[in-house]
Amino acid sequence: MNTLRTNSSRITWLAVGLALFTALIYILIAFNILGVGNPQVARDGGAIIYVAAGCYIFGGFLILLRNRWLLLFGAFINFMVILFFFSMYQTRLEVILSPGGIASKLAQILLEISLLLVLVSNWKRSK
Repeated sequence: MNTLRTNSSRITWLAVGLALFTALIYILIAFNILGVGNPQVARDGGAIIYVAAGCYIFGGFLILLRNRWLLLFGAFINFMVILFFFSMYQTRLEVILSPGGIASKLAQILLEISLLLVLVSNWKRSK
């Protein structure tokens, strides 16, 4: 039982770290440190990148609550971000295969897996 609790805690902190790492990647993209191919900048000057980074920071700390509904909502939103990215840029490989595109999506996919593992470990612990 103690091993399950330790593993659950490690997975939770891994998920928090991945969420914060994803936010850092978005900030690096916003400052043009990580390139994303030739994106079409929105009229707002790319403020959506800062909103996304803020959401990942806030969501990362919400993971610590281990609330089943918040974890499910976070996993759903993160999955939708990944899905929309690949559906929007499926014909623009220069964006998908850019350093920012690869880094952000790899971090988000690992975050998705860790969120699902947190959900499963919390479900097993509650039984």
